[in-house]
Amino acid sequence: MRSIQEYLPKFSERNVRLVAISVDPVEVTAHHCEKQGYTFIFLSDPKAEVIRRYDLLHPGGHGAEDIARPAEVLVDPAGVVRWVNLTESFRVRPKGEEVLKVLDDLEVKPASKSTTP
Repeated sequence: MRSIQEYLPKFSERNVRLVAISVDPVEVTAHHCEKQGYTFIFLSDPKAEVIRRYDLLHPGGHGAEDIARPAEVLVDPAGVVRWVNLTESFRVRPKGEEVLKVLDDLEVKPASKSTTP
């Protein structure tokens, strides 16, 4: 996720909004974001309602606690899932440049800049 933070300006150029979701309580999520320096939206979903909708719940994944299955999901403005990357380990995540490549493949290009003064 640090790599995603590093590439945040490149995602912003493409009008891509990043949202992370965790089953952790709000306080834990806020502390984690502050500690790691994440500036993108990081939601707390302790009842796993959204996580279940995307079929990303890993029951008993951390000891006896349910956790969100490590995944990256690209959802377009119409709510259509365009890409999913499921992993078995939260330590293995695509790097920012890999997600940018996926965006290129999906033809999500940077917004053109106006040349008028």
